[in-house]
Parts: sequence; C-alpha cells; structure tokens
Amino acid sequence: MKPETLARMAVVVGDITELDVDAIVNAANSTLLGGGGVDGAIHRAAGPGLLEECRLIGGCPTGEARITSGHRLKARHVIHTVGPVWRGGTRGERELLQACYRNSLALAERHGLETIAFPAISTGAYGYPKAAACDAAVEAVGTWMDEHELPHRVLFCCYDSEDARLYRERLQREQDGNWSGRNGS
Repeated sequence: MKPETLARMAVVVGDITELDVDAIVNAANSTLLGGGGVDGAIHRAAGPGLLEECRLIGGCPTGEARITSGHRLKARHVIHTVGPVWRGGTRGERELLQACYRNSLALAERHGLETIAFPAISTGAYGYPKAAACDAAVEAVGTWMDEHELPHRVLFCCYDSEDARLYRERLQREQDGNWSGRNGS
C-alpha cells in the first residue's frame, strides 16, 4: 500500500450515525429494511424516510452495495452493503467481505463522494472474527485507494476502543512495511 494511501485513512471511535461525512456505510441485511446493531442504529437515526427509500430498492445481495440519501443523518448518503455470515472461512467469506468494501467505494466514487466511514462489517451478529475482518477491510480499502482518487478520505468507525486498536495496529503494520521498503515502496 502506498504511503499516500495510508495518509488518507483514519480510525475513529464513536457512533457512526453522528459523523459528518459524505457517506456512512450500513452493515445491512439483504432486505435493507433495518435490523439490529449498526443497521438498526442507522435506520433509527435517519428516520422513516430511509426505510421508505430502501423499500423502493428491493434488497441487496451479499457483497454488493446500494446508495440512499442520509435523510436525518449528518451524512449526506448511506451506502448499504450486505456482509457475509461467518461459516468457518471456507465459503468465500473473505472475498465477499472485501467485495462489500470495494463495491461501497465504487458507489462513493460514482457519486463523487469525498469522505466515507465504514463500520466493522459482519463482525456483529454475522460472527466474522474481528481481527480477520479488520485485515480484509484494510487490504480491500488500501488496494482500492492505491488506484483511485475518490473517496479522498476513509474512516474506519469503531464502536469501541478494542476494535479501534485492531484497526490502528493493522494500519501501523502496513505503514511499517512500507517504510522498510516491503510492498515495492
């Protein structure tokens, strides 16, 4: 990963529904009609208009992404993506999870969005191991950002300090690898 790519990524601890960014990513279920965890929190904060807009979309397959308005959120848009349910890691879970990140970033680019915030997709009720999900997320986002101008800034929004530690350590390992000349830098 390029050093300039790493400079475009940051880790924050807090409530993703409070972020003032162009888009927040919703770790949605395939119906897009709300649920638990971050999905439920985003739907509650955005208000009933989000549910109505999601009804018009008609769902989303695992690994893909859809975009809506942010409604009552500070974020101008919500990008909904459906992460994989963890089934031991032998059923394409990593590829599907990375597709969530790539497809969300592609939507952001298509809509000219400069800032986007991701939660830890699939690590709640879907049971994806947090460290493995973090690794997949950072790799997917870094690879995308190495090759694309938009979005300019990506935030990994962690609900707690333990999750944030995983992301910070992963980004630090990437930075240390770049500075030592590994990865072709």
